[in-house]
Amino acid sequence: MATVRKTITVTDQQDKWIKAQIEGGDFTNDSEYIRNLIRRDQVTQSEIDAIRSELIKGEQSGIPRAFDGDLFKEEMTAKHAAAKQGDT
Repeated sequence: MATVRKTITVTDQQDKWIKAQIEGGDFTNDSEYIRNLIRRDQVTQSEIDAIRSELIKGEQSGIPRAFDGDLFKEEMTAKHAAAKQGDT
């Protein structure tokens, strides 16, 4: 995989943090730690994008219907009771 050299500036406190992570043995150098942060951020952003997409689908799915909690409980109780009887 091709790499690109970047120069970044961090505060003294951030530098101490990075060095502590390396001294802790999880990373061998600054670059490895920074790449790990970027990978984690990419995963997080991907998860946020997926949630955002599902929220948009929900908003566009039509007019919301009232939720009847008691009816839901009855339906779930009946459904799971039937499934439990099928297990025996």
